[in-house]
Amino acid sequence: MTYKLAIVGFGTMGQAICGGLVEAAGRPPAEVIVCDKGKGVRARAEALGVAWAASPADAARQAEAVLLCVKPKDLGAVLDGLRTAGALDHDPLVVSIAAGVDLAYLEGRVKPTTPVVRAMPNTPCSIRMGTTVLAPGREATEAHLAVARTFFEPLGAVIELEEPHFDAVTGLSASGPAFIFVILEALAEGGVQCGLPRAVAVELAARMTLGSAAMVLQTGRHPAALKDEVTTPAGCTIAGLLALEDGRIRSVLARGIERAAQVAGGLGK
Repeated sequence: MTYKLAIVGFGTMGQAICGGLVEAAGRPPAEVIVCDKGKGVRARAEALGVAWAASPADAARQAEAVLLCVKPKDLGAVLDGLRTAGALDHDPLVVSIAAGVDLAYLEGRVKPTTPVVRAMPNTPCSIRMGTTVLAPGREATEAHLAVARTFFEPLGAVIELEEPHFDAVTGLSASGPAFIFVILEALAEGGVQCGLPRAVAVELAARMTLGSAAMVLQTGRHPAALKDEVTTPAGCTIAGLLALEDGRIRSVLARGIERAAQVAGGLGK
């Protein structure tokens, strides 16, 4: 089933989702209507050929599904405005990507009969290599989840998970790209220190990371097992690994995910 979709909030992620649906999945632009108060974003909507609404309420009234891509701090006001305007009275599927805003909060600001799905995409969705995790609310059926999947599948992998895991998902999957970028930068700096041109060092680090991640996904093997295959006795790899362990790299990375997850849990409060 194809739903007419309203996208409220047309920033980076809203544009990525819209572009994935129209350009990658071939959804007719007439089936998407967007709304955002920011300057300059309307031109992107017009470039995609999708409709533009003057307000979130105008967009939601026309849709069978409403995708909320606004910041956590703005979500309450948007939902209250939609409810006051009666824009959700027809019980459209409501999907929110706001970090830290749980299903109980979302369901408390819509009618009891409105199906709600919580989603957590990450920034690689903007190049259609992302991951999105979905959790259904109390009124969301398998059919609603299937519809929600169609919004994110053009952007990469989609995983369904119970909501209590969402803060950890946010810390690992949503914040994780920033951590990987820092690691890539550091790896490239090491290559530069050893004499590589900077552009070459960055490309080698990025391609190595991409290929290594693909090995984990395609083989299904534990990263530790794959690491051991590279680590020959008395070789250069074990020497480098021991230097990383001197810096407590495992603990630092794991604690970084833990801290991001803790902060994520407070974003909607």
